[in-house]
Amino acid sequence: MFGKSINWPNKANCAAMITVNLDAEYFWISMFPDSASRPKTLSMGQYGITRGLQRVLDVFDRFGLKATFFVPGRVAELYPAQVREIVNKGHEIGNHGYAHENMAALSIDEQRKAIQKGNDVLEKICQVRPVGFRAPEGEMTRDTMQLLAELGFKYSSSLFNGDYPYHIKQAGQETGLIEIPLHWDLNDFPYFAFNYHPPFPAGQGRPANYTQVLNIWQDEFEAYNQYGLCYVPQFDPQTIGTPGRIALLEDLLKYINTLSSTWFCTGSEMAEFCRSSQIG
Repeated sequence: MFGKSINWPNKANCAAMITVNLDAEYFWISMFPDSASRPKTLSMGQYGITRGLQRVLDVFDRFGLKATFFVPGRVAELYPAQVREIVNKGHEIGNHGYAHENMAALSIDEQRKAIQKGNDVLEKICQVRPVGFRAPEGEMTRDTMQLLAELGFKYSSSLFNGDYPYHIKQAGQETGLIEIPLHWDLNDFPYFAFNYHPPFPAGQGRPANYTQVLNIWQDEFEAYNQYGLCYVPQFDPQTIGTPGRIALLEDLLKYINTLSSTWFCTGSEMAEFCRSSQIG
């Protein structure tokens, strides 16, 4: 199935779920725990909150677009005003763990504690309980999906095994969860994040050429549009929110708008659509 049989809402040719990972300094702390005492490394994540986030929100405002922000609970505790502003502008908040944990390194009870704590904090600050989840470190265990279903989540956007949403099954049984897949080539962080020490990436590559990255994102959207699929880019304000790179986000959205009829949706809107249709 290539997606051409999907009858997207509003007679759109394809779907686009624009997502933001609001990791702030907790990407660096979870990847390199000793970064908690490294102000320079932490400052890169803090830049995403203090400078990058407003630029991202301004772009979304100009395009009248509602995005899905995946936020660790600890980030919401540190920056409650910024997270509330995201909600006040009509964007969706999704669960991203509590302290950007690697779920694959945790027991099921530890995962439950981190996810529940993240949801409790986000609900307290945003007055909305998240129904969507994205694995913080990009990995999970076989128990994670069942745990999400038990905790009342409606969807996950964590796996890489498709390019349109589908119903998640465990042992051949429906879990009630929708998976909205994603791909690394539509994530800005691997292209642009860099730190000399602790080394990231480990091979010490340099940030990618902006024009080449934009071309990749546009070429991918053209193919998603051709096959009628669901395009799910990921952005982090600490990487996309610099004065030069924010233009890449704006140019991508301009390109999407000129190429075809696209249904822009949040994760919860996509999950609801999947439940009311035969998709996946």
